[in-house]
Amino acid sequence: MASSNMFRRVLNLSLILSWLVFAMNCRGSVAAAGFTNETDRQALLAFKDLIQEDPLAVLSSWNDSLHFCEWKGVTCDRQHQRVTALRLVAQNLVGSVSPQIGRLTFLRKICLNNNSFHGNIPPDIGQLFRLQFLLLFNNSFQDLGLTLPNLKYLYVGGNNFSGSFPPSMANASGLLELSMSGNNFAGLIPTNLGNLRDLESLELNENRFGSNKPDDLSFIASLTNCTNLRNLIFFENQFGGVLPGSLANLSSKLEILWLGLNKISGSIPQEIGNLNNLYLLSIVDNMISGSIPESIGKLSKLQGLGIRMNNISGKIPPSIGNITKLSFVSAAANMLEGSIPAELGNCTNLQELYLGSNRLTGVIPEQVIGISSLTIGLNLDLNEFSGSLPSQVGNLKNLRELSISGNKLTGEIPSALGSCQVLEYLDLHGNFLDGTIPSSLDQLKGIQQLDLSQNNLSGQIPEFLGKLPLMRLNLSHNMFEGEVPKVGVFNNISAFSIVGKNMKLCGGIQPLHLTACPIKFSKKNKRPFPDNMIPLLIILPIVLLLACLFLIFYRLKRSQQRTSSASLLENEYPKITYAELLHATNEFSPSNLIGEGRYGSVYKGSLNFGEHIVAVKVLKLQERGANKSFMAECDVLRILRHRNLIKIITVCSSLDFKGKDFKAFVFEFMPNGSLDSWLHPTQAEEQGSDLNLVQRLSIAIDVASALDYIHHHCETIICHCDLKPSNVLLDDDLCAHVGDFGLARFMSANTNLSNNAHFKYGMGEEVSTEADMYSYGIMLLEMFTGKRPTDSIFIDNFSLHNYVKFALPNRVMEIVDSTILLEEMEGLNKNRRGKGEFAKLKSCLESILQLGVICSAELPHERMDSGNVVKELHRITKAYNE
Repeated sequence: MASSNMFRRVLNLSLILSWLVFAMNCRGSVAAAGFTNETDRQALLAFKDLIQEDPLAVLSSWNDSLHFCEWKGVTCDRQHQRVTALRLVAQNLVGSVSPQIGRLTFLRKICLNNNSFHGNIPPDIGQLFRLQFLLLFNNSFQDLGLTLPNLKYLYVGGNNFSGSFPPSMANASGLLELSMSGNNFAGLIPTNLGNLRDLESLELNENRFGSNKPDDLSFIASLTNCTNLRNLIFFENQFGGVLPGSLANLSSKLEILWLGLNKISGSIPQEIGNLNNLYLLSIVDNMISGSIPESIGKLSKLQGLGIRMNNISGKIPPSIGNITKLSFVSAAANMLEGSIPAELGNCTNLQELYLGSNRLTGVIPEQVIGISSLTIGLNLDLNEFSGSLPSQVGNLKNLRELSISGNKLTGEIPSALGSCQVLEYLDLHGNFLDGTIPSSLDQLKGIQQLDLSQNNLSGQIPEFLGKLPLMRLNLSHNMFEGEVPKVGVFNNISAFSIVGKNMKLCGGIQPLHLTACPIKFSKKNKRPFPDNMIPLLIILPIVLLLACLFLIFYRLKRSQQRTSSASLLENEYPKITYAELLHATNEFSPSNLIGEGRYGSVYKGSLNFGEHIVAVKVLKLQERGANKSFMAECDVLRILRHRNLIKIITVCSSLDFKGKDFKAFVFEFMPNGSLDSWLHPTQAEEQGSDLNLVQRLSIAIDVASALDYIHHHCETIICHCDLKPSNVLLDDDLCAHVGDFGLARFMSANTNLSNNAHFKYGMGEEVSTEADMYSYGIMLLEMFTGKRPTDSIFIDNFSLHNYVKFALPNRVMEIVDSTILLEEMEGLNKNRRGKGEFAKLKSCLESILQLGVICSAELPHERMDSGNVVKELHRITKAYNE
């Protein structure tokens, strides 16, 4: 009986528990059901309510006239119509983030970077268990206290965050990339950061982390658990302590180790050679002592080595010559001694070498001074080098800056220095150089600053120095004599200096206290010219008259030839009159205007003979050069036939109703507008974010194919001379067509570029196919970074080319257009999960940007030609699609 009662109690208890579980499940279902499409809409409207400024009116579409999935910046999944991404990048938005964002439970991506959001990041975001991307960098947020265990990418750099390192970050176990740079974080880094075992990139730079105490870097030991770590960046903080030996035990995949601008002491560990995938090692501006370990030669992939402004002593190890990929070495302001090892000459990819302000001695090795790859800077000043300057300095044909001042060099300035025609800055002051200034220096056509002071140079100051583009010239404390030139830089007293031992100079220049030079009197009754010159003086005017007549005849004939080009075009295509074009464009109505250029306006029109929409380019003949542009375009269009070139329908050259000249082209209409409007949409354009990676690759191939055709497969070589996104038009299928040949130039296969020097690009480069490739390279970089080459961040010598070049290969994902990245990452999450596919995406973007950098190289001969570009783009596309 007792056992029977016990059985009933157990049965009743199990029924009660079953009911409770059922009730809780029902409650959970009801709660889940509570987050619906309407919940998402209301959450978005709550987000909009806290936006205080929207100067670009990007949220104007957030109203009842459209489904919220069609609102700008909002992405939904197709199955549930729930919000999966909120992307409002660089829209100049001002305001705070509503806590209601935590109700968007399907959200996987939040991208609000490059705006002016302020206040705290609402903790409600921590409820978004599906969230993987959180991009909030370059705002004014002030508090970060999130718990996001499933987050993969967190970028919060460039805000106003302060306080200590958020403890919750160590619990985001799935985190791959963490960027907290450019804030006001302080204190120590927790030693449990090694819990983030999948971490690939950690950026803590430009904060106030550390306390200048011995245990500041103890967290590095825990990072040895992060076996996929590629980037460790924490420059410009307040870290103290000794550089730990555990640094050498970090992931063998480590590519960037950037610890500069701290207060770190100790020496570089001998085991640093274990990090054999290291691409950049920078410990500049610390208190590192000891010597450069011999094992550094094992870093065969190293391209950048920065150790300047430390207390490093000893000799430069010969093993540095094993690092043949080195492109940048900065070891200035240390206590290095001995001679420069000749093995350094093996580094034939070196572009910058800075060894100034050390204690280096001996002669400058020929193998080092002759590294022809040096293009940016070579600085050996303030050492104790002796001997003469080797003639191999003439190998530095592409070098911009050369400084070997403050040494003990003797002998003459080698005439080979004149081969360095790209030099902008040359400083040899403070040596014991003698002799005269070699005449070969007249070849330094780009020189801006020249300092030869404090030497033993003699002779006259050459006249050619006044013809060079010098902004600063210092010849002080030498032994020059004779008259000081009065042209060029010598016209500006503040731009040159000749003080000191130059006591025999003259010229009557009062501010310089120079006496007048002795006058050389000519012999009395001397003829102004010899007798045998008289026939030449008679013949010369006749020759000049004949030359002028020939020039007039040539120009008349050329004009007739060009006019015939327009006539030939008119004969090849259907006839059309001014009246027909006036009617087709609704009297050239502003509402039909679809483009505006220097020499022409483009109108959308409808022609009855073709019964289809066309684009009518009307020349602005009042503009100087417009008529010439029309003739040039006629010449080119007459012979061009290619699927990726704009198709001409006809041409009109007649008079308008007022009797004035009228010239126009009629082209096939491109319904998807210009590439520029997709890359940089205005407020009225909504399609800008729709170009994905594959589409951009296809457009890049189309444009390269067009260039390959005009450069290599026409009856004569044609240079476009004005390639840019606004001159690339897209048809219904987003196939690209290159247009606007108004500045194009014909070139024969053996064209001497010096004969075309009066035709220049905006960048000042002579017309050539290589110059077209430069424009293509810049356009490629613009397509994949989303940045114009004229953006305000590109000032002085910092260009779009350098912006990308300095980021390759490790910071590709930071500079690529975020639209591409988010589109592709969403596709990977849906269809091709896995780190292998992410690596393929990164490799693809890296290859494209590298190609853009090559094509936009400063030196024309380093650029890839259009045919090889087409092949390379097909290879990249195939590799990505496999």
